[in-house]
Amino acid sequence: MDVEMETSPGNFDPEDLSIREKFRRYGKRQSGSSISPYQENSVPKYSGTRLLFDEQSIQRQPNAALFLEDIKLEVESFEADHSEGTPARVQSAFKRRPSIDSHGISDVDAGIDPIRRVGSHSLKSCKHEDDLLADAGEATFALFASLLDSAFQGLLSIPDLILQFETSSRNVSESIRYGSTTWHRVVEDKLLRQKALLLLDEAASWSLLWHLYGKGNEELPEELILSPTTSHLEACQFVASDHTAQLCLRIVQWLEGLASKALDLENKVRGSHVGTYLPSSGIWHHTQRFLKKGVSNSSTVHHLDFDASTREHATLLPDDKKQDESLLEDVWTLLRSGRLEEACDLCRSAGQPWRAATLCPFGGLDQFPSIESLVKNGKNRTLQAIELESGIGNQWRLWKWACYCASERISGQDGGKYEAAVYAAQCSNLKCMLPICTNWESACWAMAKSWLDVQVDVELARLRPGGIDHLKNYGDIVDGNSGDGESESQPSVGPENWPFQVLNQQPRQLSALLQKLHSGDTVHEAVTRGCKEQHRQIEMNLMVGDIPHLMDLLWSWISPSEGDPNVFRPYGDPQMIRFGAHLVLVLRYLLADQMKDAFREKITVVGDLVVHMYAMYLFSKQHEELVGIYASQLARHRCIELFVHMMELRLNASVHVKHKIFLSAIEYLPFSPGDASKASFEEIIDSVLSRSREIKSGKFDKSSDVAEQHRLQSLQKAMAIQWLCFTPPSTITDAKAVSVKLLLHALIHSNILFREFSLISMWRVPAMPIGAHTLLSFLAEPLKQPPETLYSFEEYNVVESLKEFQDWSEYYSCDAKYRNWLKIESEIAEVPPLELSLEEKQRAIAAANETLDSSVMLLLRKENPWLVSDENNVYESTEPVFLELHATAMLCLPSGDCMCPDATMCTTLMSALYSSVSEETVLSRQLMSVCIQQILVGPTDEKSVSFPGYLYGQPFFMTFNVTRTADGLVNVTISPRDNYCIEVVVRCLAVEGDGLGSLQLCGGGVIGSVMAAGFKGELARFQAGVTLEISRLDAWYSSNDASLEGPATYIVQGICRRCCLPELILRCMQVSVSLIQSGDPPENHDELIELVACPETGFLHLFSQHQLQEFLLLEREYSIYKMELQEKTLIDS
Repeated sequence: MDVEMETSPGNFDPEDLSIREKFRRYGKRQSGSSISPYQENSVPKYSGTRLLFDEQSIQRQPNAALFLEDIKLEVESFEADHSEGTPARVQSAFKRRPSIDSHGISDVDAGIDPIRRVGSHSLKSCKHEDDLLADAGEATFALFASLLDSAFQGLLSIPDLILQFETSSRNVSESIRYGSTTWHRVVEDKLLRQKALLLLDEAASWSLLWHLYGKGNEELPEELILSPTTSHLEACQFVASDHTAQLCLRIVQWLEGLASKALDLENKVRGSHVGTYLPSSGIWHHTQRFLKKGVSNSSTVHHLDFDASTREHATLLPDDKKQDESLLEDVWTLLRSGRLEEACDLCRSAGQPWRAATLCPFGGLDQFPSIESLVKNGKNRTLQAIELESGIGNQWRLWKWACYCASERISGQDGGKYEAAVYAAQCSNLKCMLPICTNWESACWAMAKSWLDVQVDVELARLRPGGIDHLKNYGDIVDGNSGDGESESQPSVGPENWPFQVLNQQPRQLSALLQKLHSGDTVHEAVTRGCKEQHRQIEMNLMVGDIPHLMDLLWSWISPSEGDPNVFRPYGDPQMIRFGAHLVLVLRYLLADQMKDAFREKITVVGDLVVHMYAMYLFSKQHEELVGIYASQLARHRCIELFVHMMELRLNASVHVKHKIFLSAIEYLPFSPGDASKASFEEIIDSVLSRSREIKSGKFDKSSDVAEQHRLQSLQKAMAIQWLCFTPPSTITDAKAVSVKLLLHALIHSNILFREFSLISMWRVPAMPIGAHTLLSFLAEPLKQPPETLYSFEEYNVVESLKEFQDWSEYYSCDAKYRNWLKIESEIAEVPPLELSLEEKQRAIAAANETLDSSVMLLLRKENPWLVSDENNVYESTEPVFLELHATAMLCLPSGDCMCPDATMCTTLMSALYSSVSEETVLSRQLMSVCIQQILVGPTDEKSVSFPGYLYGQPFFMTFNVTRTADGLVNVTISPRDNYCIEVVVRCLAVEGDGLGSLQLCGGGVIGSVMAAGFKGELARFQAGVTLEISRLDAWYSSNDASLEGPATYIVQGICRRCCLPELILRCMQVSVSLIQSGDPPENHDELIELVACPETGFLHLFSQHQLQEFLLLEREYSIYKMELQEKTLIDS
């Protein structure tokens, strides 16, 4: 059978989607067979539904992209289900199953040929149940997330959450271990046992956490206070008020509860229970028959009363002795489980009521020093009556002393070890209990219970006459006792000095108790081994309250290996990662009021590392919908980094995967920044959008690959917009406003990208600018809503953003028609003229006319010119205002190949940029430009390195700090990540009409004039035809100290007008020439010429010298073809 174990996640790669289910339907994950009723009733935020049809209703998706992908997935799944002879349901179950190759467990069906696979239907049907069983451990991820989410929403208190965690761990463990009736191989069965045991250990840790921190302090009911008081009442009051005694009590209750639940599980699984004996099976039938025969044996008892063995110094027959030992073993088990009444009932049913009386003195009253026992006893005055006569605590001491003597006598005579332990448990005689404690829990219970009882006995000693003097003697004993329990007791001391006899066996503090568990001299070797187990170490740290050390311990188990922070250690257990994350979050809420500065820092910093690790693990296992619950509890910077990392890795994933990440972020985080310690969705999206514009690393075989790769990265930039195009769920706060804000964010960022894309898509080739058209497709559906819904958000400048988007939409529509015409022309060029059909010619002419008409329509817009902003940029500051442009670009040759820049080329480029404007302008506007190569620095000493620049037209050097490497040499190199890119910064003074007040020209001002020449490849004093291919372009207003204050959008828009409009006109001229050449002259050619020549349009000043020359050459060519056509017409007529 294939069993996917999660004890070792290995080196999981978050970028590897090979283990994602190919036909996953994005519905509810099929979980294990044992899920708590609470989970079924709760409604977590991430709960999914069947996408198309769930046998009752049709589900509707909020986005068209999601709906279309739903249909595609359903159709693919349906076809795959019926592609073979395997029934659809069984086949679908196997398709949903992830690959387990990474875990090193081979698939037994991998070598089965197709013929055998068709005939293996029965085998696969049997394995289907095991597939669900193998996923049962993974079901804890969704289950725990659901419970935690409910607690965060206030549906569960934290103590109740801890109890739910315990119950869920037990249920899943039981499901893994006993939920399948199918036969397993030996190795598989061992692995299942191991996984089930780990979950049981986790349940024990949750139970301890509840007993120590989740269980409230109970108040003693006033109606149960008796006068005069009793020893039991005094004991309960002491334990309730003393911190150490209360801690021991809770540890004892915890361990007894674990043992009791183990008995319940055994009874449920095996149908039997410890202590099931036939009536009167403990009356020593074999010895009775032996005595009836009249045989005399001095070593065998001659009477059958319970004191016969002690009085006659004889023993029972071996068979009866063996049965007695079996009975006492069960009695010990029940006492260990806190089931005193059941132990007494067992003794009575076995025919030994006298033994039950020795276990329950004082008329069977529960003497355990807890409020629960006091409430259970009620106002029973039996003990009060006894102690009124004999004195408070006197009968208690007599009974304890008698049990001590019995345990010592039985142990000294080499009697039954369980019988000695049963009586030793009543009197804190630890040395008689530890020999039969063969596991950590039993040994810890014995020590904690003994210590608790002795503390109570010491407190009761205060109440009797002369108690103060006795306490002084006890103090001397305690001071001289190291807590190791090795000093000899004094059996000569009578009951009046109790608990002197066992005081030297008890620890002085909890740390000594835990140290004793590690000691191989006093405990069983299995106990010492148990101390090294992970959950035992967690539990011991919880007992002593050393939460900072617990945090370090958890992180040491799950932290990445040294040298690679993204790789888990081989023994990192996913269940431990999950447990650690939930433990951190629960402790934060439980101990919020108790955290000191150092404690708070530890649980915050290290705790965040643990929670972050678990969030990344969930993400790597395709549980994106669960990540938000945990990410929302991280520190602000860590939460933002986590979501940005996930969004970047899943940028090219399916729409459904991206939608899950979107929901995970927007449901669990506030949309806008508020609390400085918490991340917001806006901050995450801003970081994603900003990083999406950065140059990505790449290796190129030749320079032509560089330009192509950078153009392809425009698609990656555009894909980031899709995060803003999902519809937020109606369950979040102010969902409609959030939806509008998302659209406005998308609109603003899309305009930024449109500007950049336009400057790299001026190549006259049939290939479409895929980035721009991807943006248009993403925003097509969201922008169908009425624009009035957007206008209420004045801070986003909605009118200007919508106008610019419409301008770009119209521009790229013209661009697409032009490229379609180029494609048709290239196809026609491959066909010989004589073989060209009339339909193909008409098709080319129609495409040309459509291109020309749409472009001229854009150019003819007079009242609403293309990409002209109505915004006035007025600054009231008395300080000078500067304009800055930051550009990341490559140098491309006319052939399309890229040039690898060096310092000389950068200096030459800056000189050429200055030459594009007059010297007077440079001086009056304080123009400055810098061209910086991307440098790679090392990790140690700093050193200053200078780069060439120009200030006021004069060369100067800008100084940057770089790092000196270990060998003492300065390592200043071009970064291999973007070694073809340069950074260009241009800065000048803002003046009226260019940066301040109403804009006089729409060409981007002096900076637009400088940079447009570079983008057009027409820089003077630079290599002819070399263009700046933009990767990122931003313009800003800045203050005198160079701090950025706001975007200067009009500069980039002006650059786009300078570059795009002349190119659009030249394309129209190219199409016109083609039409006139084909004998179909365009109707609007003359109108186009007038537009360029008209001074009101301002088109002429947008042309560079070379563009104007090309325009005139095309007009000349058009005129020649026109005259030839006229001559031909005259001749034909």
